[in-house]
Amino acid sequence: MKHEHRGKSFEQAKEYLGKKVNLIIDRPLGSHHPVHGFLYTVNYGYIPGTLAPDGEGIDAYFLGTHEPKDKAEGICIAVIHRIDDNDDSIVVVPEGVSVNDEEIRKAVEFQERFFKHKIVRD
Repeated sequence: MKHEHRGKSFEQAKEYLGKKVNLIIDRPLGSHHPVHGFLYTVNYGYIPGTLAPDGEGIDAYFLGTHEPKDKAEGICIAVIHRIDDNDDSIVVVPEGVSVNDEEIRKAVEFQERFFKHKIVRD
């Protein structure tokens, strides 16, 4: 059953690759995780109106800016596919910004270090 959820989450997140998305940033750069206390070193939020297998909106990292935001718009350039969890996240950047896999890896390490994951692109 868990494997089914992981596949569904990944397929759902993958649909956004290359598309423009609007995000609600509920964990802005500089805030702390409400349960685990770690620091968000990038803006982190979700796509409103979506429902991931974990019961919340599809999660999103918003890279390419160095200031806290409460909402953002950009292009989905990658999916962080968690191998051992059902909560994949998309990676979004402002239009015209590009980041390579190593930059993504460094930017999301603060949270993804707790999960076995891979970066997936088109």
